[in-house]
Amino acid sequence: MSTIVLEFNELSPTLLDRFIAGGHLPNFQRLHDAALVAVTDAEEEAPNLEPWIQWITVHTGLSYAEHGCFKLNDGGALVAPRIWDLVSRQGKTNWICGSMNAAAQSGFRGHFLPDAWATTPMALPHGHFDDYIRLVRSYVQEHSAKPEVSGADFVRFGRFMLAHGLSARSVWATMRQLGQELAGNVKWRRAMILDRLQWDLFRSIYRAERPHFSTFFLNSTAHFQHFHWREFEPELFKVQSSAEEQAAYGACILDGYRNMDRIVGQALELTGEGDNLVLLSALSQQPMLSHEDDGGRQIFRHRDIARLLAFAGVKEGWTYAPVMSQQFLLHFETEADAAAAALRMESLRLTDGRQVMWARQQGTTLDAGCMIERLATSEVLVTSPETNQPLPFAELFYPLAALRSGKHHPDGIFWIKGPGIRAQRMDERVSLRCVAPTLAELAEVQGRFSFPSIIEHDRIGVAA
Repeated sequence: MSTIVLEFNELSPTLLDRFIAGGHLPNFQRLHDAALVAVTDAEEEAPNLEPWIQWITVHTGLSYAEHGCFKLNDGGALVAPRIWDLVSRQGKTNWICGSMNAAAQSGFRGHFLPDAWATTPMALPHGHFDDYIRLVRSYVQEHSAKPEVSGADFVRFGRFMLAHGLSARSVWATMRQLGQELAGNVKWRRAMILDRLQWDLFRSIYRAERPHFSTFFLNSTAHFQHFHWREFEPELFKVQSSAEEQAAYGACILDGYRNMDRIVGQALELTGEGDNLVLLSALSQQPMLSHEDDGGRQIFRHRDIARLLAFAGVKEGWTYAPVMSQQFLLHFETEADAAAAALRMESLRLTDGRQVMWARQQGTTLDAGCMIERLATSEVLVTSPETNQPLPFAELFYPLAALRSGKHHPDGIFWIKGPGIRAQRMDERVSLRCVAPTLAELAEVQGRFSFPSIIEHDRIGVAA
């Protein structure tokens, strides 16, 4: 018996029900009708309601107060075992494909592919995924800029995929995507091409190895919800997108769910009657309406990291690692250098006095990014006490493609299909901390958890 966990980041239980009722998601419908269906409660509020926090809770059963991982990439230093570590301790194998903020302990058995934003956890077996990771991280971490990839990178990636399950359907979808980009504004669909390729990779290794426990993580629809809820439900928002934007992006959230519906269908085919298939979202999203009176929330990203740091007066000797949207990491040789850099970066000010950047220090590393969310005019200047020379904000930063219009919600999806599990819909939300003990029970491994499995008792730990 094997267990596959589909980790579809931030899908909304409300939208999923709506789209199923509308007949758009036949494979989600099939899974729903055969599954124990629950809605989880992350039991957190902003700023502690973030996927890189909640996915650690899913994998360990620990609350944020217990695991303490606040930032993306903090998970690599966590010593608490994940479900796959418990599986490895019992001599069974895993296939962990892209799980967010994850790591594997010594003695891990199987294949481990870190998420596309990871900077520290190593893929396992060592070196096996290098050609895949190099290209994918370049596009995901630098999604709003032109990635620095070479023709040789594409050749190595292609060879890797040919050896790891590249399907004719994925090749055709990629060619069609490139052709459509010449005719219209559909570049956003590239994220779904990555979904296809990652599923080809997952399915190839799963079929070859038949691991006992597997996870498969996707983020594309979460991205669509964050940036295009305004076009999806324009009647909710005061700040309206243009007619062209509504035409281009109005259907992209539904398209994201449909794309994942296709994968659910293939996952149902991949698993047998004796296997477990789990759907998880950890948390979800809702419309972001809190910034409408201010003109909407805009995210700005640096254009050239070297120029920005030189303008701030940060001396050379740093290493740059992009993370997500406007966020990046800087690594220094000493803590003193990191502290000095943080002071200079956080001293940047707009002409109206607003602080331009955050730079949080953790040892020799800075977690940094632009904290400006709106500008009065495009002529706003940035001043630096270090150089005393103002520069136009637009020369240092540029806006991401759309206003932010979706924000996090604590409700999450938790569906379980497997032998001996009765199809039913739970009336009450359950704590997210119930997920890890439930996965442990499905995987037939033992761990120490504060909450019980939801398939262990008639009534379980209901979230407060």
